[in-house]
Parts: sequence; structure tokens; C-alpha cells
Amino acid sequence: MLLFYGLIAGGFYFLFIAPQRKKQKEHEKMLKSLQSGDEVLTNGGIYGVVTNVKDDRFIVRVADNTKIEVAKGFISAVTKKTGDEEKK
Repeated sequence: MLLFYGLIAGGFYFLFIAPQRKKQKEHEKMLKSLQSGDEVLTNGGIYGVVTNVKDDRFIVRVADNTKIEVAKGFISAVTKKTGDEEKK
């Protein structure tokens, strides 16, 4: 019976916990690599361009003369890196 519970716990780890940790590490790596000029998408669905990187937040330009401060945890994706145009 104890072996059965161990197998269930191991299954939960490999099905739920390990993939979530991997995703979290990839997100943290993405946040650390952000720099000015990168186009990003926030969790709120706002697209913008990073203009300044601070310790715990980014300054994102969303329109002409419109900048917002976004906490680092609320950047969900990078839509275009600064160096992408040069690689083409």
C-alpha cells in the first residue's frame, strides 16, 4: 500500500510540479534577458516596447508619448527581441 502512495506522489511530481518549475525558470530567464527595444506582451494584454529596465519593473512605451510602468512579473511574453531584425 505504501508503494502505491509513493507511485501516486511520484506521478504527481512528474506530471504537475516538474513542468511548472521548468516553465517558471524559462520565464525568469526571459525576464532577465529583456532589454530596451524589446517588444513585449503584458498579462493584461497590452503590447509595448521596453524603454527602460529597472530593478523590479520595466518602463514600457505603449503609444506615442505614453509610457507605463510594469512590474517584472507581469510581462508574459516577448513578441520581438531587439536583435531579431539584424539576424534576417
